Amino acid sequence: MLRIRLSRVGAKKKPSYRIVVADSRAPRDGAIVEQVGHYDPMTNPPTITMDEEKVVKWISNGAQPSEPVEGMLKRMGILERLKME
Repeated sequence: MLRIRLSRVGAKKKPSYRIVVADSRAPRDGAIVEQVGHYDPMTNPPTITMDEEKVVKWISNGAQPSEPVEGMLKRMGILERLKME
């Protein structure tokens, strides 16, 4: 099963994350299928950028978002748009 989840990048004590589509069995920073966004928790407020078209395509193809990514999708309003379709 594919999951939309966070993959950590950045320096020690300065995390930054890529939002990626990966196999659920792959390690956190392992092989990915596609990168769909970026999350920077160090800014105030945290910066979230996502390619909405890619996220919608992967969710419609059966990819499941992880809990943190699901919260981001709700904040950005992407999940509500998916439920309306």
